[in-house]
Amino acid sequence: MRALILSDTHGLLRPEVLTLLPQAELIIHAGDVGSPDVLAALQAAAGGPLHVVRGNVDRQPPLSDLPATELLEAGGRSLYLLHNLDDLDLAPRAAGIDAVIFGHSHRLEQRREDGVLYLNPGSVGPRRFSLPVACAWLDLSDLGVEPVRLG
Repeated sequence: MRALILSDTHGLLRPEVLTLLPQAELIIHAGDVGSPDVLAALQAAAGGPLHVVRGNVDRQPPLSDLPATELLEAGGRSLYLLHNLDDLDLAPRAAGIDAVIFGHSHRLEQRREDGVLYLNPGSVGPRRFSLPVACAWLDLSDLGVEPVRLG
Protein backbone atom coordinates (compact mmCIF):
# COMPACT_ATOMS: atom_id res chain seq x y z
CA MET A 1 0.00 0.00 0.00
CA ARG A 2 1.28 3.43 -0.96
CA ALA A 3 0.32 6.49 1.07
CA LEU A 4 0.68 10.17 0.16
CA ILE A 5 1.74 12.17 3.22
CA LEU A 6 0.96 15.90 3.30
CA SER A 7 1.18 18.62 5.91
CA ASP A 8 0.91 22.35 6.43
CA THR A 9 -1.22 23.40 3.47
CA HIS A 10 -2.18 26.58 5.35
CA GLY A 11 -5.16 27.19 3.07
CA LEU A 12 -3.32 26.52 -0.20
CA LEU A 13 -3.90 23.34 -2.17
CA ARG A 14 -1.41 23.35 -5.01
CA PRO A 15 -2.40 21.87 -8.40
CA GLU A 16 0.65 19.58 -8.20
CA VAL A 17 -0.83 17.98 -5.08
CA LEU A 18 -4.16 17.44 -6.82
CA THR A 19 -2.40 15.44 -9.56
CA LEU A 20 -0.84 13.13 -6.93
CA LEU A 21 -4.04 12.38 -4.99
CA PRO A 22 -5.63 9.87 -7.42
CA GLN A 23 -2.43 7.77 -7.32
CA ALA A 24 -2.60 7.31 -3.56
CA GLU A 25 -4.18 4.30 -1.89
CA LEU A 26 -4.18 6.29 1.37
CA ILE A 27 -3.83 10.03 2.02
CA ILE A 28 -2.63 11.48 5.32
CA HIS A 29 -2.59 15.18 6.19
CA ALA A 30 -0.59 15.96 9.33
CA GLY A 31 -2.34 19.20 10.22
CA ASP A 32 -2.48 22.93 9.56
CA VAL A 33 -5.05 22.45 6.81
CA GLY A 34 -5.86 26.15 7.11
CA SER A 35 -9.16 26.25 5.20
CA PRO A 36 -12.33 24.16 4.98
CA ASP A 37 -12.02 24.53 1.18
CA VAL A 38 -8.73 22.62 1.24
CA LEU A 39 -10.32 19.84 3.29
CA ALA A 40 -13.28 19.64 0.88
CA ALA A 41 -10.98 19.55 -2.17
CA LEU A 42 -8.89 16.79 -0.62
CA GLN A 43 -12.02 14.76 0.13
CA ALA A 44 -13.32 15.25 -3.43
CA ALA A 45 -10.06 14.34 -5.18
CA ALA A 46 -8.81 11.59 -2.87
CA GLY A 47 -7.95 8.34 -4.63
CA GLY A 48 -8.12 6.44 -1.33
CA PRO A 49 -9.13 6.98 2.29
CA LEU A 50 -8.23 10.38 3.77
CA HIS A 51 -7.02 10.84 7.36
CA VAL A 52 -6.46 14.36 8.70
CA VAL A 53 -5.40 15.64 12.12
CA ARG A 54 -5.81 19.15 13.49
CA GLY A 55 -2.88 21.57 13.49
CA ASN A 56 -2.29 24.69 15.54
CA VAL A 57 -3.83 26.98 12.88
CA ASP A 58 -6.99 24.85 12.56
CA ARG A 59 -8.95 26.83 15.16
CA GLN A 60 -12.40 27.26 13.56
CA PRO A 61 -15.03 24.62 12.72
CA PRO A 62 -15.01 22.35 10.86
CA LEU A 63 -11.20 22.17 11.14
CA SER A 64 -11.23 22.59 14.92
CA ASP A 65 -13.36 19.45 15.04
CA LEU A 66 -10.58 17.33 13.52
CA PRO A 67 -8.85 14.99 15.99
CA ALA A 68 -5.54 16.14 17.49
CA THR A 69 -4.12 12.64 17.04
CA GLU A 70 -5.08 9.43 15.29
CA LEU A 71 -3.89 5.88 15.58
CA LEU A 72 -4.34 4.29 12.17
CA GLU A 73 -3.91 0.70 11.02
CA ALA A 74 -3.12 0.51 7.30
CA GLY A 75 -1.25 -1.91 5.08
CA GLY A 76 -0.39 -4.06 8.08
CA ARG A 77 1.26 -1.10 9.84
CA SER A 78 0.36 0.98 12.86
CA LEU A 79 0.68 4.72 12.21
CA TYR A 80 0.35 7.49 14.78
CA LEU A 81 -0.60 10.90 13.39
CA LEU A 82 -0.19 14.25 15.12
CA HIS A 83 0.79 17.74 14.07
CA ASN A 84 3.55 18.77 16.46
CA LEU A 85 6.03 16.09 17.48
CA ASP A 86 6.59 17.95 20.77
CA ASP A 87 3.04 16.88 21.71
CA LEU A 88 3.83 13.16 21.43
CA ASP A 89 2.48 11.69 24.67
CA LEU A 90 3.32 8.00 24.30
CA ALA A 91 6.26 5.71 23.70
CA PRO A 92 5.75 4.60 20.09
CA ARG A 93 7.75 1.37 20.25
CA ALA A 94 6.09 0.27 23.51
CA ALA A 95 2.70 1.04 21.93
CA GLY A 96 3.52 -1.12 18.89
CA ILE A 97 3.59 1.84 16.51
CA ASP A 98 5.57 1.44 13.29
CA ALA A 99 5.61 5.10 12.22
CA VAL A 100 4.93 8.53 13.70
CA ILE A 101 3.76 11.04 11.11
CA PHE A 102 3.85 14.72 11.97
CA GLY A 103 4.20 18.21 10.49
CA HIS A 104 4.49 21.70 12.00
CA SER A 105 8.13 22.57 11.23
CA HIS A 106 7.64 22.65 7.42
CA ARG A 107 10.90 20.68 7.19
CA LEU A 108 11.09 17.35 5.42
CA GLU A 109 12.48 14.88 7.96
CA GLN A 110 12.78 11.13 8.13
CA ARG A 111 14.61 9.15 10.75
CA ARG A 112 14.36 5.86 12.57
CA GLU A 113 14.61 5.58 16.32
CA ASP A 114 14.28 2.33 18.22
CA GLY A 115 12.71 0.67 15.17
CA VAL A 116 10.11 3.43 14.65
CA LEU A 117 9.99 5.67 11.57
CA TYR A 118 9.49 9.38 12.29
CA LEU A 119 8.28 11.21 9.19
CA ASN A 120 7.58 14.87 8.55
CA PRO A 121 6.68 15.33 4.86
CA GLY A 122 7.50 19.04 4.84
CA SER A 123 4.95 21.60 3.70
CA VAL A 124 2.91 21.80 0.50
CA GLY A 125 1.42 25.16 1.47
CA PRO A 126 2.89 28.65 1.10
CA ARG A 127 6.67 28.63 0.98
CA ARG A 128 8.25 29.38 4.34
CA PHE A 129 11.67 30.99 4.33
CA SER A 130 13.91 29.08 1.89
CA LEU A 131 12.40 25.67 2.67
CA PRO A 132 11.31 23.57 -0.31
CA VAL A 133 7.66 22.82 -0.96
CA ALA A 134 7.47 19.08 -0.31
CA CYS A 135 5.39 16.03 0.55
CA ALA A 136 6.25 12.33 0.68
CA TRP A 137 5.18 8.91 -0.51
CA LEU A 138 5.25 6.20 2.13
CA ASP A 139 5.39 2.54 1.12
CA LEU A 140 3.70 0.75 3.98
CA SER A 141 5.14 -2.67 3.06
CA ASP A 142 8.70 -1.66 3.96
CA LEU A 143 8.14 1.82 5.45
CA GLY A 144 10.18 3.26 2.60
CA VAL A 145 9.93 7.02 2.12
CA GLU A 146 10.15 8.84 -1.20
CA PRO A 147 10.33 12.62 -0.77
CA VAL A 148 8.54 14.70 -3.41
CA ARG A 149 9.72 18.26 -3.99
CA LEU A 150 7.11 20.44 -5.64
CA GLY A 151 8.99 23.70 -5.70
